[in-house]
Amino acid sequence: MMRNTTVQKLTSILVVIDRTDETRLVVAKSMILARHFGARLELFLCDSEQAYALRHSYDARGIASARQAYLAEGHRYLDALRRSLAEDVAISVHVACESPLYEAIVHRVQEAQPDLVIKRAAGNYSTRRFALDANDWQLARTCPVPLVLTHGLPWSAQPCFAAAVDMSDRDDNGLACTIVHAASYLALGCRAQLEVMYSDRAAGDAKAHDARTEDLRRLVDEFHVDDKRLHVLQGEAEDTLPAFVTRRHFDVLVLGALTRRRGRAALVGTLTSRLLEALECDVVLVKPDSYLCPVPEAVRAVAG
Repeated sequence: MMRNTTVQKLTSILVVIDRTDETRLVVAKSMILARHFGARLELFLCDSEQAYALRHSYDARGIASARQAYLAEGHRYLDALRRSLAEDVAISVHVACESPLYEAIVHRVQEAQPDLVIKRAAGNYSTRRFALDANDWQLARTCPVPLVLTHGLPWSAQPCFAAAVDMSDRDDNGLACTIVHAASYLALGCRAQLEVMYSDRAAGDAKAHDARTEDLRRLVDEFHVDDKRLHVLQGEAEDTLPAFVTRRHFDVLVLGALTRRRGRAALVGTLTSRLLEALECDVVLVKPDSYLCPVPEAVRAVAG
């Protein structure tokens, strides 16, 4: 299924709830976005471990009742969470019992058609860095709409947004445009600053370096990013970007989720992988406009 993989509108946000201590912060960031854009929220809860256990249960007679009991309890939890929030944002709830989790999230995106998904990064990580689990890597690869992965740090009162692009392949500059477009839209809606970064691994080739820098200037001019907020670094991006992002204290970094190698399916890019494990800020992962979600749509509803 092809979806609008950049952020051209933000009227609905799917908020993945996991009952951890960080849930409140994920919801708080969702509320910030919802207020800025006038968007509605859907709180989505799915216990994939419970679903997996039920799928492999030896006692088939109790599966349906156990699933219904979980769905009912999940609704009570989300309803209580919703009642605890301010009433200036429209909020709905949805509970699923499906495994694996990333497919449940993708199925809900296919059903509810949100413009954005926000989720806590679920791996084992320190207070300041990501370390995604296998489910989040799969979600980064398959989510058909932009995906926000957050890991516990609150945003500044005036959030600072950044976009990281790769200008080294002129045939793939459409993704760079998609990234800057998404970052510009989010920053403008939040009345926030936007900075754009490119790390040129071929900086020693002056002619190529100048050509790529000019391509980048033309790109950011379309989104009214002035030269003071444009940064061209020298070296491999995985070496230069993490430290630069840390020094600049960005709250949110927008970058491409995938790379496409000839003859192979779309994968989470090496640079993206390394950045996710090194960064101290939240990330928004976007995909090229040509992206096709590999997860088939659910044949029937699996949730209540």
